[in-house]
Amino acid sequence: MQKLNDKDLLRSLTLKDAVGIGLGAIIGAGIFVVTGIAAGVSGPAFLIGLLIAGIIATFNALSSAQLAAIYPNSGGTYEYGYILLNPILGFSAGWMFLISKLAAAGVVAMGFGSYFYQLFPIGSPIIFSVLAVLFLTFANIFGIKKAGSLNLVIVAVTIFSLLYLAASGIPEIKIENFKPFAPFGIAGIAEAAALLFFAFTGYARIATLAEEVVEPKKTIPKAIIITIVSSIILYSLISVVAIGVIGAENMAKSTSPLQEVANALSTPGIKSVITIGASTAMLGVLLSQILGISRMMLAMARRRDLPPVFERIHSRFRVPHVGIIFTGFIILILTLVGFFEFIVRAATFTILLYYSITNIAAIRQPEKDRMYSKIIPILGLIGCLVMSISLPLNVITSGCSLLVGGFLLKFIIYKIY
Repeated sequence: MQKLNDKDLLRSLTLKDAVGIGLGAIIGAGIFVVTGIAAGVSGPAFLIGLLIAGIIATFNALSSAQLAAIYPNSGGTYEYGYILLNPILGFSAGWMFLISKLAAAGVVAMGFGSYFYQLFPIGSPIIFSVLAVLFLTFANIFGIKKAGSLNLVIVAVTIFSLLYLAASGIPEIKIENFKPFAPFGIAGIAEAAALLFFAFTGYARIATLAEEVVEPKKTIPKAIIITIVSSIILYSLISVVAIGVIGAENMAKSTSPLQEVANALSTPGIKSVITIGASTAMLGVLLSQILGISRMMLAMARRRDLPPVFERIHSRFRVPHVGIIFTGFIILILTLVGFFEFIVRAATFTILLYYSITNIAAIRQPEKDRMYSKIIPILGLIGCLVMSISLPLNVITSGCSLLVGGFLLKFIIYKIY
């Protein structure tokens, strides 16, 4: 039985729960939206970009796994940056995580509203978006185990819908839809890889929640590896089916390419199944975002990089309830008022820097604590840096400006506390 004090979280996430949270964070907007964008920049060859993105994400995942096994605390790379590098890089990782995940959470909430409205065209999509944020915020408050169980149900529905699509679409695949395979050459494949990399980054949610995982040294590495491998296989399967059924050009024209695939099939109920799957996928991502953001706030509050109020743990449910409520509130505002485009775009740059810091920390990890070869984080770091400098200059500038804003906030908090 785990003995708890007022500042402890409860270790109750099993391997199944951890894998579910990782899959819930990955199988979302990436597979339902970004695959179409990637098809537009590289044609059918986005399948190669998908594999490249998966390989780079795997290097990053292994770095996260060996770090989380030794330092199983809330905060993930924020903690590794402080422990193995320096406070500047530690804070940078935490702040960049918050910015990127808050921006993504708002987008996902609006995406859920749009999909769910297709099932129940009552009122307007924004009503469903707001209800989803409120429901998942309160679901998070009642304990990590309940949130994990809810997530497993959501993920199961999403995976079933995607497998149903794959089974329906395989007989309808047309080989001619894969020609020409790479109309935009290597440059198009590289751009597709950069786009699709972000689809795989949800595995890090497991590391962020490390303080609530049972037997973290064994469970976290297994959960991260199972999550990333399963996701790569599922993304590849669905992408091959999507291209084979409707072609890369038609995928690129749609903001919901898998819905277009479903529309081209005659399998009973396929359209509704995919709409439901897209809705639950968005819910799964949103649930994992609230989990991860609130735990990052907890970790940063402990070091006074955020106000200490976020350090509070609910006496009964053993969750950072103040952080959860505040996270839900911010996501709700972003959902209602929309987004500054530069924040969403800058989030792509900030998350690459976040994973760069993960790999640097893994490189600096003592030899006795290593689970994998040092070449793994080195290759992960190279991949992140190459993709980050390939982004447009305005995206890089926006990301840097948000980082500067974070250090300004840190200075103000330091003066107050």
